[in-house]
Amino acid sequence: MVRHQALTATEMDTLRRLERLPISWVQGRLLLMGGLGYTFDAANNAVLAFILPSVAALFGLSNTQTGLLGSSILIGYLFGAFFAGTLGDLIGRKKVMMYAPALYCIGGILGACSQTFGFLFCTRVIVGFGTGAESAIVAPFLAEFIQSKYRGRYLGSLSGFFAFGFVLAALLGYAVVPATKTGWRIVQVLTALPTVMLLWWRRTMPESPRWLIQQGRSMQAEQVVSVMESEVRHRVGGSLPDMASVPNQPVSMRRGGSFVENLRALWSPKLARSTAMLWVLWISITFSYYGFFTWIPTLLVKHGLTITKGFAYSIVIYVAQIPGYYSAAFLSEKLDRKWTIILYMLAGGISAFLMANARGEKMITIFGFFLSFFMNGTYAGIYAYTPEVYPTAFRATGMGVASAFGRIGGILAPIIIGFTFAKIGFAGVFMITTAVLILGAFTVGAMGISTTGKTLEQITEVA
Repeated sequence: MVRHQALTATEMDTLRRLERLPISWVQGRLLLMGGLGYTFDAANNAVLAFILPSVAALFGLSNTQTGLLGSSILIGYLFGAFFAGTLGDLIGRKKVMMYAPALYCIGGILGACSQTFGFLFCTRVIVGFGTGAESAIVAPFLAEFIQSKYRGRYLGSLSGFFAFGFVLAALLGYAVVPATKTGWRIVQVLTALPTVMLLWWRRTMPESPRWLIQQGRSMQAEQVVSVMESEVRHRVGGSLPDMASVPNQPVSMRRGGSFVENLRALWSPKLARSTAMLWVLWISITFSYYGFFTWIPTLLVKHGLTITKGFAYSIVIYVAQIPGYYSAAFLSEKLDRKWTIILYMLAGGISAFLMANARGEKMITIFGFFLSFFMNGTYAGIYAYTPEVYPTAFRATGMGVASAFGRIGGILAPIIIGFTFAKIGFAGVFMITTAVLILGAFTVGAMGISTTGKTLEQITEVA
């Protein structure tokens, strides 16, 4: 059963010392360690879209087999996110952050050696499992190190690294895959190998002091904070801020339970509202996102346009992600995560509506840019918001399960859109996207809580 433990004076002092640390390269290094994982995560995922035509021709795949291969990443992602979150609370954030990239690295290298459709499918599920695990664990880890007034900006910026991975995959996909018959094998190796260097660097990262305290390992937590204080003094020079400037910490902390108990705790009376809100939010944005990115090239070609056959259109849509992520990261610190998510989802809904009624390649490209911009900005808000509303004891579980649940939307979207397109047409598809995004925004507005400027412990006192 999940219960509270009284914090000792030393443990409360450790939490306050962690909160007072000014931002420097110490936290920047952790952001880069996590962010590069997200970049390679996205590149390993996105490269599948560029190798599908070559693989389908080589192995003589039917449309059903091609679609199944396209879903392999999402299938693995769902289970990877789920288990990474639950294991992150049981065995620690750092261990999962080492296992996850190793998995998608191995999957990518094995995939390059595939001789059959079945083997390639299995390797892409492994890649999906690893990338899902990576996506779910890094945000909770980083959240537990960052001072409250900078947390939204850092976590939003963290999710922005996904965009660089998509752009990298697009560049490799267009430059390498068509260049040689084995190009589809080469790009899998090129997106997998950099992960080895990241894993070597991650050996040096600390475990979360908050997780260590929650596990009763307060001496180790104090040691981690002491090392960080020493590094920050060296970086910024002089003394650290006075402890009087740091808000008092709660006198107790929730202890985690077993695998099943942590899952059950997400639906406890105090957290059920937040959990329901986050699940609707994740499934809304993921449904819209994967529906858009999976079907937009096909839908536009059917609509009589040819721009989607070119490199330029794909780059425009992918590049839109970068300002989308980072504008939301900045705004979430000023406006609050809750209201940033609502604003970007509503703006995304408007963009989808305008795209549904657009005519001509230029206007569709412009509205496609804005739809990509606002949907990815929403993700920046979600990756900051989700780990904040859960206590340390099951923060990773909450993040992982919500992310996994959202993938159901990603799996259903291409199926629903493919089934309904013939009946409702181009405009109808984007009207569905508009409705789903507005539903997500309304749910956050009605059920979400504000988190900006509060320590993680203050937030979970009111969650």
